[in-house]
Amino acid sequence: MRLHDVLREECIGAGLEFSDKAAALRAVAEYAKQSPVLANVDERAILEGLEQREAIGSTGFGNGIAIPHCRLKDVEGFVVGVLTAPGGVAFDSLDEKPAKLIVFIVAPADDSNAHLRLLSAISQALHGKNAVKEILKANSAEVIRESFLRHAVGELDMEGRTGKRLVCVFVQSEKSFHEILEVFARMEESSAVVLKSENLRAHYAKIPLFEGLWIHEPGGFSHVIIAVVAKGLTNEMVRQIETRTGDLDKQSGVMIAVHDLFYTAGSLDP
Repeated sequence: MRLHDVLREECIGAGLEFSDKAAALRAVAEYAKQSPVLANVDERAILEGLEQREAIGSTGFGNGIAIPHCRLKDVEGFVVGVLTAPGGVAFDSLDEKPAKLIVFIVAPADDSNAHLRLLSAISQALHGKNAVKEILKANSAEVIRESFLRHAVGELDMEGRTGKRLVCVFVQSEKSFHEILEVFARMEESSAVVLKSENLRAHYAKIPLFEGLWIHEPGGFSHVIIAVVAKGLTNEMVRQIETRTGDLDKQSGVMIAVHDLFYTAGSLDP
């Protein structure tokens, strides 16, 4: 499944105005209903699904972006749409800034993995420099779709990519850890686990010779992501991680190690 296939022009609206979050969600339901995929789904059911998800926690993620989404029974395909509101609308965002770009997903109730990958792909597309500004300037559904997909050009395609590699990502920053997890969430043909670890200095501090060298608690955040990834995706994965962290050779706190594998069998659930 690719964004190109599920981002539907009939579900895109440009230059809209909303009085509040409730009005924005009603518009999302209205535009989503335009898709043939939801022909047999009541618009009210879509709105209720969106509202139930918002009750769990706001999908206003900051930087002018909101990604409302829901899963519904009896829906067989994914619907993605985009609404632009240059004037902004209060969306209970994490940074308390109004949402100007609303990207929505209506998904099948029984496909959590694909839903996760789609959310991550959308997040990645909007992470690019000037992506949001460019989309907000677009004045038609056609131009919005074209602009959005251009920023999603790095979307992963598994066709013809064989072989596996073991990837280990050592992370000492909680913020970087969450951003890197988004990269792994997009990869269909990968299996990964997260291990909680300890930095060496946490153990050095227990050695009498080194006592007192650290003013603050010497432990700190330390996690390791271990994943089996399609060989053809390794370079793309590293590139996407570095778009989040910056050049890994010029800073500390994140390290990647990649190993060729002789044999793999089986898979893991996320």
